[in-house]
Amino acid sequence: MSDKPKAVVLLSGGLDSATVIAMARAEGFECYALSFDYSQRSSSELAAAARVATNEQAAQHRIVDINLRQFGGSALTDDTIDVPTDETAGIPVTYVPARNTVFLSLGLAWAEVLDATDIFIGVNAVDYSGYPDCRPEFIRAYEDMANLATRVGVEGAKLTIHTPLIDLTKAEIIRRGTALGVDYGATVSCYQADAEGRACGICDSCRIRRDGFAAAGVVDPTRYQ
Repeated sequence: MSDKPKAVVLLSGGLDSATVIAMARAEGFECYALSFDYSQRSSSELAAAARVATNEQAAQHRIVDINLRQFGGSALTDDTIDVPTDETAGIPVTYVPARNTVFLSLGLAWAEVLDATDIFIGVNAVDYSGYPDCRPEFIRAYEDMANLATRVGVEGAKLTIHTPLIDLTKAEIIRRGTALGVDYGATVSCYQADAEGRACGICDSCRIRRDGFAAAGVVDPTRYQ
């Protein structure tokens, strides 16, 4: 049995979550990685999440099935909505309704079972796509709710939602991860990566990722279609 504190880390298989699990490890946590098969457009990110979990020596890696395609409402869960290739004003169609609320709730459930009081998520409010559930005020509100809605919170322990990337640029995230030895070649960030995990190179996520590597002065290991 490890004497390290346990933490649930939400792991998508993308660049940000790979950095977060490395940061959690560096802080001394035993990491329990949690990924989601929500019937997203690109399922190759789940294979990437498995690679990252192995690379970062996660104590466990669980993939939970949630079919958000039943609701649609996003280019990532509805094939009739095209993934945009240009920057758009406002909240883009790649926003998946309530996704982080759902993911954090399942992470919270597992944390309670594990007797863990720490959850890590790779949300970012600087170089991101304008999603409302990536903002600091959302995380603060969710943490308050978590401490009201759980046995562990009611019994006096403090549940903490960690967002170590929230105020970092993509270049800063890449530099932090590189210093921690993250293998970004194992990650998939593209909204419409193919079955082999190769990126389209033209979606918003690809653009942000590519610009981040350029700004960081780090060679981009992304495989493109």
